Amino acid sequence: MYIYSMLHNGTALDYSLRGEAMNQPGLFDYSKRLARIDNVGDPLAKLNEVIDWEQFRKLIDLSREKPRKSPAGAKGYDSILMFKVLIIQALYNLSDEKLEFQILDRYSFSRFLGIREGDKVPDSTTIFRFREELAKSNIIEILFTQFDQFLRDNGFRAQKGQIVGASIVRVPIQRNTRDENKEIKAGKKIKSWSTAKKNQKDIDVRWTKKNGKSYFGYKNHISVDVGYKFIRSYEVTDASVHDSRVFTDLLDPCNTSRDVWADSAYRSEESLTELKIQGFREHIQRKGSRKKKLTKREQQGNRTRSRIRSRVEHIFGVQAMRTGGTLLRGIGFIRIIAKIGLRNMAFNLTRYVQLVTT
Repeated sequence: MYIYSMLHNGTALDYSLRGEAMNQPGLFDYSKRLARIDNVGDPLAKLNEVIDWEQFRKLIDLSREKPRKSPAGAKGYDSILMFKVLIIQALYNLSDEKLEFQILDRYSFSRFLGIREGDKVPDSTTIFRFREELAKSNIIEILFTQFDQFLRDNGFRAQKGQIVGASIVRVPIQRNTRDENKEIKAGKKIKSWSTAKKNQKDIDVRWTKKNGKSYFGYKNHISVDVGYKFIRSYEVTDASVHDSRVFTDLLDPCNTSRDVWADSAYRSEESLTELKIQGFREHIQRKGSRKKKLTKREQQGNRTRSRIRSRVEHIFGVQAMRTGGTLLRGIGFIRIIAKIGLRNMAFNLTRYVQLVTT
């Protein structure tokens, strides 16, 4: 039909070419699209406006220092660009493959990273390798501490006491036999597993029970200041570790108040004694039992304490909402520490933006 029209009617050819020209992106189309995104509200744009990303460059570059085998070949991606890639991943809980696709597909992601049309985009392998470098160098915890110091230096000193809490971070369930699970718990290697199978098995993860329901994964233990609701410190363990095991390790001695809030899982003679020795004032929830129920005064005390203690649950709620409550994918304790650390840091970054822009 097109050939017929072209041969018998020059107008048809002109009209077709005119249609093709109309579909070509104009000079200002990209800017118009971004302007509409801003009108709807782009949280990543606010992050870029407020956060000084260069403060992280020195530490990241130090962790990546490797002698190049040859000066030939293309240079690697910028450290800050790659770090921001990991922040996006932590905010939205994307796999490396989905993250690569979203950077290619979404205007807001590419603008956040400073990637324009025609620029190279990090692929999933590059993202994986960069995160591995940071995880093995343990630099993410140091970056978290550096940003916390930035907060303190810029008017967000930890104050009004602190709240300690823990959240189970679920990971994909491992399908092992009972004998294999026994050997894993005993710290033994499974001789029958091939190298390929070993690479797909997480032998650091554990089961736990909460409210009668079983969970498979790790725990994110955090300490939050009451005043600004920043995560001031964190510990990552497997899910079987009781919350009280890392309780006092999380406490911030620099908080302006000695008050500490926590739920009933942290109440024990050992914890109470340690808090007293360190000069903290405990506000830990009471827990009744069948033999000894809580008095009305104790119940009222729990309600009073929960008004402050529940703020830590808000943080876990925000993290779960952003990630869609989906599983955290990663094999091995070192990788999970890195991913949870990035998730905690991403929360602090967005919390800082919220406080300085409202």
